[in-house]
Amino acid sequence: MLQSIADDLRASLPLDAMLPSETTAHHKMQQQSRPTVHVDGFLYDDEQVDQLCEEGTMSRSYCLTCGSCSTAALDFISHSFSVSELRFLFQNVLPDLSGRVLVDVGSRLGAVLYGGYVYSSASRLVGLELSSEFIRLQNETLQKYKLTDRVQVLHADVCTQDVLLQNADVVVMNNVFEYFMEPSEQVRAWRFIMQNLRKKGSLLVTVPSLQESLSALQEALQPGWVEELPVDYDVYLGRDADADTLREIHLYRVM
Repeated sequence: MLQSIADDLRASLPLDAMLPSETTAHHKMQQQSRPTVHVDGFLYDDEQVDQLCEEGTMSRSYCLTCGSCSTAALDFISHSFSVSELRFLFQNVLPDLSGRVLVDVGSRLGAVLYGGYVYSSASRLVGLELSSEFIRLQNETLQKYKLTDRVQVLHADVCTQDVLLQNADVVVMNNVFEYFMEPSEQVRAWRFIMQNLRKKGSLLVTVPSLQESLSALQEALQPGWVEELPVDYDVYLGRDADADTLREIHLYRVM
């Protein structure tokens, strides 16, 4: 099912899976110290990227001196979990989610929602997304694959969803603010989340770590809010899993 969904979405999106309206993300990628391109992990696995590079459609490197053979590797970034990362998240990072509510902040293409449907028994999977274009794509997918019994997406800013956060058992945040909001907006969103995600024992999954996200904003982690839980990153998931990428996934429990 996940591969079929990815096939459908690839046909509906440009190669970089980014929309022209994502001006902030495009600008921030251009500001990186090294050339950076977006390759969506849910849509393209390593074998597919290799094939695209062989065809000349995509490249893993850039020229250091125009016209020469001197090249360096491009930095790739993904705003979605790959299928292997989703399997790792739901089968190895999170506990049994039977009867629980999961909220994906910035659901984008809906990868976490589809993965949660396939790999978990969560009773309700809710995506929050600001882009009406991505909301349309997600709703079309939910209807086509008959996922609406457990999945829904809301066209909403997380800062309007206090009740949803207060009742969530799991909140997932994958590269959700860094490329899409100005620093002041990011601080506002983090403060809102720290204020409202308060149900004792609820879980928070972030990429990158809370410390990395907040220190970049010079914002303090609210004392006593969460504790980080250990994650076994050495679980063997096959050759399609990238150990370094898995280590970017952090798990916290609300105190």
